Amino acid sequence: MSPSRPFFDSPSGEFDTGQILYEAIPLAKLVAAVGAVALVPWLMGWLMLELVVLTPRIGIVFTLATQFVLAVGSGLVLIYVVVRANQLAEQ
Repeated sequence: MSPSRPFFDSPSGEFDTGQILYEAIPLAKLVAAVGAVALVPWLMGWLMLELVVLTPRIGIVFTLATQFVLAVGSGLVLIYVVVRANQLAEQ
């Protein structure tokens, strides 16, 4: 007998949409949180350039900060996915 596959109903072999939503919602919340945190330095850079009219070099600093937050956040999301996949594989 083959092992049960995650996200599939055993008897029918169809997708288990409830399980898919159960796994997708926390992942979507994590991605949204990373996006919200990355929005902060981007908005600060935009405000500094547009409203305060500082030198464009300050925009580079905020752009680098935004890219750093996105890189670290992407790593956190990938770690979450790998850990959760390992947990599902053990079940």
